[in-house]
Amino acid sequence: MDLPEGPESHLIPLMPLPSARATAFGKTGAFGMLSHRAPVGCLLVVLALLGLSQPGRAQTNAPPSGPAHPSQVERLNRVYGTAKSRLGKEATNDEAAWQFARACFDLADISTNDAAKEKVANEGVTACRQLLLRDPKSAAAHYYLAMNLGEVASTKSLGALSIVSEMEIEFKKARELDDKFDYAGPDRNLGMLYLQAPGWPFSVGDRVQARQHLLRAVQVAPEYPENHLNLLEAYIQWKQRDTLAKDAENLKKIWPEAKKQLTGEAWDSAWADWEKRWQAIQAELHAPPATLTPHDRR
Repeated sequence: MDLPEGPESHLIPLMPLPSARATAFGKTGAFGMLSHRAPVGCLLVVLALLGLSQPGRAQTNAPPSGPAHPSQVERLNRVYGTAKSRLGKEATNDEAAWQFARACFDLADISTNDAAKEKVANEGVTACRQLLLRDPKSAAAHYYLAMNLGEVASTKSLGALSIVSEMEIEFKKARELDDKFDYAGPDRNLGMLYLQAPGWPFSVGDRVQARQHLLRAVQVAPEYPENHLNLLEAYIQWKQRDTLAKDAENLKKIWPEAKKQLTGEAWDSAWADWEKRWQAIQAELHAPPATLTPHDRR
């Protein structure tokens, strides 16, 4: 019987995941965000360092404020140690390689020390690159390569935007190979990447592509709350209240079942994040409409 997979980028189980579950990493996504988030939180740090962040832009899906809870830190360190030990014994095991890369991302994501974050994220990058030499069609390797690159980019200033471009390429490859991986993780992360980044010529930001990928993530994995929340937060950013109200009903419908399915200690931090964001969205639904600018109407 499979155990529920958690959001901390899908905590690594002590036993190998059955192949049927290998395409549902189940957590959070980056850029900020765990895999249930997207490395977008990291991207915002990068853009701020380069002076490219856009004033007034809604910071949806931003990384959590303050340090991680001690129990989460202990758990992720334990998962990282277990995954690293397994990879050391099974150096050519593809599953062990991408699960270690996943553990690296989760640990790097909560680190408040740039040197430590970069070190562990680079371990994940190396594991993915070595796996891709053996199997260029590994969706998990492309996916976690992008996720760990996001963490590396957040510690840089010079060269960070070139890393962002590589992330885009790797997420696209992961999507081509397995769009269902990590609850539609490739589309979720691409959507957040295009949503948060400035547009041409500075970076890859693109509102049209953001909408397409965020909608696609909901279509591919409608049971996953993070996908709905990202889309709803984008509608708020774009001041599309009518669409917001309509799609909020979809999240209401899947919320009770998600609470039943995504349970256990590994999911606690995700639910705390999701419930806080859901409350903010509902408050927005009941707030007076904001005045739209010509840019908002586009």
